Amino acid sequence: MPTSSDRFSDIRPYNDAEIQPAIQRVINNDEFIDAIVSFRFSKIAKFTGFLLKPLLRRYFLYKWGSINSIDEMQRVVGSYMQHMIDSTTTKFTYSGLENLDANKNYLFVSNHRDIAMDPSFVNWALFSENFKTVRIAIGDNLLSKPFTSDLMRMNKSFIVKRALKAPREMMKAVLQLSDYIFTSLQNDSSIWIAQREGRAKDGFDKTEPAIVKMFYMHGKKSKIAFNEYIKQLNIVPVAVSYEFDPCDRHKAKELYDKAQTGEYKKSEFEDIESIVSGIVGQKGHVHVAFGKVLDSDFDNPEQVALAIDEQIYQNYYLHPSNFIAANKKLDSVKEVDKKRFEKHLQNIGPELRETVLKMYANPTNNSLCQ
Repeated sequence: MPTSSDRFSDIRPYNDAEIQPAIQRVINNDEFIDAIVSFRFSKIAKFTGFLLKPLLRRYFLYKWGSINSIDEMQRVVGSYMQHMIDSTTTKFTYSGLENLDANKNYLFVSNHRDIAMDPSFVNWALFSENFKTVRIAIGDNLLSKPFTSDLMRMNKSFIVKRALKAPREMMKAVLQLSDYIFTSLQNDSSIWIAQREGRAKDGFDKTEPAIVKMFYMHGKKSKIAFNEYIKQLNIVPVAVSYEFDPCDRHKAKELYDKAQTGEYKKSEFEDIESIVSGIVGQKGHVHVAFGKVLDSDFDNPEQVALAIDEQIYQNYYLHPSNFIAANKKLDSVKEVDKKRFEKHLQNIGPELRETVLKMYANPTNNSLCQ
């Protein structure tokens, strides 16, 4: 029988002893170095790539070679995060943490707009108020390259297995995931997980009841009543809002192609490109709103999903871009806001403009319906 420390070994984040070996694998991975060269030095990569690659390896070895613990890795990530906030946002704010206890663990169920930045901004808000940072759920569809899996698991991410096809294997993976989430919450860490599989590309945030059913799998196996188990999870809805979504054009292109042809084909490195775009793209004002713990008596997953949605819609921070897209005339929306949004839309092709406007308008409509 596996012990509690190793029955999650294939999905859990790395521990201290695994950090440095993972760093060495990443630094020596040619695809990782190639990706850095192509994204960071695209204009000169063709002519100087053979010189840049060994220099990059030396640089990463210098920066990461002495990291031997999760805490040290978190400090490194923290320095990158501060630089990213300073260079890609006009303001970062958060609300609601006064309703939570820094000594408790929570299951943060968040709307999902950006692959890497949603949990990163949640973590930064928690860190700023002396809360422990979370363990982050990430789909294995984003980990097709070994170096991406290593990078994510070094940074407190755990794996959600989505690629399995056999029903028995899928059920086994879901039960393992449910068990892992409950065990983490009971012992040593809060959890961040998106309210649905994949980003809300149309700006319409909606919790999938299937996510809640997954939460309860461990409770069901342990014969714990649904409403009692949900209370033990300390579920907190979280709304992350961006004044400008760096990936809005790419999301609109996917929606447009599906509407026109019925399908959309991802390029090989599209997920990695989305992660990079989300990190380096201009975001304007970003706000993270933490809701209150769900403590009602719920009879089924659908009720829980609706309760999460209600808090996300109520707490979602609406930016001028949201009001302008929804054609809402408010005194708080200034002429300078309209010009900023119009400037942002200049990078959007005319065929995608309507889709992008709906993307920004939907949070406003959802909020006003509450």
